[in-house]
Amino acid sequence: MIDTEGGASRGILVVEDDEQLQSALTHALSQHGYAVTVARDGYEGLERMEREAPWLVLTDLNLPGKGGMEFLREVRSQGYHMPVVVMTAYGGVDAAVEALKYGATDFLQKPFPLDRLEKLIDQLKYEQPVSGLDVLREQERNRREEPREGFLTRDPKVLQTISMLEMVAGSQATILIQGESGTGKEVLARHVHRHSPRASQPFVAINCAALPEGLLESELFGYEKGAFTGALARRCGKFELAHQGTLLLDEIGEMSLGLQAKLLRVLQEREVDRLGSRQPVQVDVRVIATTNRNLAQEVQAGRFREDVYYRLSVMPFTIPPLRDRPADVQLLAEYFANRSLRRNRRTPCEISEEAMSHLKRRPWRGNVRELENVIERGVLLAGNGPLRMEHFQFEEPVLTANHASAPSGTIWEMERELILKTLERHDGNRTHAARTLGISIRTLRNKLREYRQLNGGLSLSI
Repeated sequence: MIDTEGGASRGILVVEDDEQLQSALTHALSQHGYAVTVARDGYEGLERMEREAPWLVLTDLNLPGKGGMEFLREVRSQGYHMPVVVMTAYGGVDAAVEALKYGATDFLQKPFPLDRLEKLIDQLKYEQPVSGLDVLREQERNRREEPREGFLTRDPKVLQTISMLEMVAGSQATILIQGESGTGKEVLARHVHRHSPRASQPFVAINCAALPEGLLESELFGYEKGAFTGALARRCGKFELAHQGTLLLDEIGEMSLGLQAKLLRVLQEREVDRLGSRQPVQVDVRVIATTNRNLAQEVQAGRFREDVYYRLSVMPFTIPPLRDRPADVQLLAEYFANRSLRRNRRTPCEISEEAMSHLKRRPWRGNVRELENVIERGVLLAGNGPLRMEHFQFEEPVLTANHASAPSGTIWEMERELILKTLERHDGNRTHAARTLGISIRTLRNKLREYRQLNGGLSLSI
């Protein structure tokens, strides 16, 4: 059954000319809390994209007028990055694989059972988390000042980081971007891709924390028909789909040691072995890795392979947390407020001086994701009036410079303490705790499992 927590109530666009299938999909998805919009061809699909801003697109490949493949190309060329799942009964797997090369996230071969669609949507929710900084389509029209393309910032350190990333974008060097969850690591990775010679080629992202080891291996490297139970056809892995383009390994610090060893071979030899295959496949891929952990410390603790670390950190960069970028708090708060006002058809208004000062003093442990949620709540509570202090609801008191206590211990220890305290504050509710922390519930489960293993079976009742 589809889990609709964590923002899954966003709209789904179905581009399909078969009225019977339209009706079946609309009914099934609506039953699980999704807002479904239907388009009959690619032209109507693009119009709906502009008006509805869906978080997921399901499209047939065989459409009248503008076909599914052409629709897919235009979706990606116009800068939309939401998951796109293609459905086809024509051309079989070969047509679907061709669509994957043009930016499709996955495919369903008709006829498909509803539970297959449900599992795929659940997987995409965790594999494609929505970033508060991914504003490529709207920022040109909505920003008041002229910040950098793809990343809203006024912070000098971040601007310097972006300039350095642009300098190395034309090289083949592997890039490692470190920073807390929600700081915009994926947005910077996409920025590098757009400024590289590979910009016209695929940008493929995979969240290493969202999938168990066995599934992550098959997603990365692909598999042959019959490689394991359920492998009914050959499937290209993310490395092959990113051929001549860029592959983002998000949350690389969550990858198991065994899988790191297989990744090392790919980074060294530039070839992948599909599961069940006898011959390797050559790949030309620019790899960008992101993590919310300090990988150097992870190496010292024995939780990350040293050889893989040095392969990934040819060009290392770190994004500072939002609490260290007060100028960005105002810039992003105004952006999110304006965007939310438009989406909710509210009258444009400003954030009061008192409220903005309060926002700048917040610790923002969830970084941009937390800020986005707070602003969204404020807009909904304010109606058509200005945004004032009482419209911003916080789940914990603001710690000022005079009352805040300096954290101690390693980053890993501080992260562990923060997670456990957040869980305690939410009475053990993992969904609410994950939302406050700005991470997926699956990442939270992995963290708790790690704490148990590394603390001699520490009992965690939350």
